Amino acid sequence: MKPVADGPQLALLSNRKEHLAQMFLDRVAATPGREAFRAPSGDGGWRSVTWQETEALVRRRAAGLVALGVEPEQRVGIAASTRLEWVQCYLASILAAAATTTIYPTTMAADVSYIVADAEVQVVFAEDASQVDKLRAHRSDTPSLRKIVLLDGEPDERDGDWVITLAALDELGAKLLESSPPAVDERIAQVQPDHLCTLVYTSGTTGRPKGVRLPHSVWTYEGAAVEGIRVLSPDDLQLLWLPLSHVFGQVLLAVQFQIGFATAIDGRVDKIVENAAAVQPTFMAAAPRVFEKAHGRIVTMMESEGGIKAKLFHWAFGVGAQVSALRQQGKEPGGVLAAQFTLADKLVLSKIRARFGGRIRFFVSGSAALDKKLAEWFHAAGLLILEGYGLSETAAGSTLNRPDQYRLGSVGPIFPAAEFKIAEDGEILIKGPGVMSGYHNLPEQTAEVIDADGWFHTGDIGHFEDEFLFITDRKKDLFKTSGGKYVAPQVIEGRFKMICPYASQFLVHGNQRNFVSALVTLDPEAIQPWAEANGLSGKSYAEIVTSPEAQKLVQGYVDELNAGLNRWETIKKFTILDRDLTVEGGEMTPSLKLKRKYVETTYGDLLDKMYD
Repeated sequence: MKPVADGPQLALLSNRKEHLAQMFLDRVAATPGREAFRAPSGDGGWRSVTWQETEALVRRRAAGLVALGVEPEQRVGIAASTRLEWVQCYLASILAAAATTTIYPTTMAADVSYIVADAEVQVVFAEDASQVDKLRAHRSDTPSLRKIVLLDGEPDERDGDWVITLAALDELGAKLLESSPPAVDERIAQVQPDHLCTLVYTSGTTGRPKGVRLPHSVWTYEGAAVEGIRVLSPDDLQLLWLPLSHVFGQVLLAVQFQIGFATAIDGRVDKIVENAAAVQPTFMAAAPRVFEKAHGRIVTMMESEGGIKAKLFHWAFGVGAQVSALRQQGKEPGGVLAAQFTLADKLVLSKIRARFGGRIRFFVSGSAALDKKLAEWFHAAGLLILEGYGLSETAAGSTLNRPDQYRLGSVGPIFPAAEFKIAEDGEILIKGPGVMSGYHNLPEQTAEVIDADGWFHTGDIGHFEDEFLFITDRKKDLFKTSGGKYVAPQVIEGRFKMICPYASQFLVHGNQRNFVSALVTLDPEAIQPWAEANGLSGKSYAEIVTSPEAQKLVQGYVDELNAGLNRWETIKKFTILDRDLTVEGGEMTPSLKLKRKYVETTYGDLLDKMYD
């Protein structure tokens, strides 16, 4: 067990605010003229807004929600992608004392209807006509929904005044503030730390999504905790692309409000590298899949160059790996190695950093397990990835490595005031101010995960080495072969994606089977240049990945993987799918986690065939 934070640790939370509205307003008061947000301008550039400008806008919008009749702690939904308007609508809800309910824009209409009905959402900010269509299709099932505010486009005439524009909402707010100037301040004065702030519906790797109730107090705790461990400063610049419907994205907003750094925001995943080069952020958070894709793209690009360039690339990373090993021990290179590193950095490694803008102090990885060898590869290039750990039920942040206190492969030391315990079966239990108040309308399921002593049962398996927490696997994902041997699939999956730069997904299967198998998908972008170089030019993606050549390619990487596994873990057979697994296809969550059970059910016939 890790003890409850002592006096010095609790002192790190001394600047904790009462509630999220206060956190935001104190930030505005402290640095009114500093840049708060940066967003794409539409002409290829970026536009910037200050904290003071942000407050003026969101006060009007909050007043608009009050004018629509939204009461304290009533739910306001946001069904939109990550963009500046998402943050502005979120802040408006907070200043109106409402509780935000987040809806992924990729959510199917039936699930949107379920969330809106279960949360009794009063108003939804809808990104575009496609989101309105989902709500209209189930209008009779969502009696609480009184108004939709459309971010882009114009309302459909058939909806009457049920749908209004964002400008119309702002106009309603301006009129209310003109007739009753203290309307928003009166709402803010009513907010208490234990009031519901955010209702986040889990993306549902199994079953229907559950609403995680997060009061204001969890967000003020997260902000104060990250400020206290001093990993960020007001002079940092964040590139934020993560889905704001997920707690990982939202915790970064709370931290920003607390500390006051600027955030460049654009949720288009295909623009991450391009935006990083343009914005030159000092830090960025991402799911492991983003790092896997970046690694795969860089490696395959250099392999395709061949010759002296490929040899130089591998030499430089070999030197970088030696320096990385020293730095992980707190040492610096000297002598010949220092000279080699200077040259390697100038010729190769600095160019890798330049792809991300050249100013990255560190990345933050969360949402799923990051393979240690992948973290070491980036570290060799001079790019530190700080892995952290948390769940929706713990407001995303419970542990985090620090720039001056890290151990690659771990998820870092625990946050101040948090308490951890490892159960007899290895499950991680958490208690502290970051834990949810419960699942919405689900008292029995709440009792299943938060016991009588207040411990939240995470479902993850892990252990501590010194003060660093290591995650082994998800408790429910561990499986036992028919021979009685336990297998941790996530570890094997992460290792394969590090070995094979062409891999997109790798699902390890074998519960109660007599050997372990895998479903494989190949990255559509990475595999195309390989196909052209191997006589498959002009072929479709499905033809390429199911070809004998691709089978031979993957077999080579599987053999390399197996060489480092225990005998009972080795992949005896695999099947390459003729399409990639996607969020849109329902196989991945919006936070880029694999829906393991769904995929195993969907491709059950293919899995069974490998055991015939």
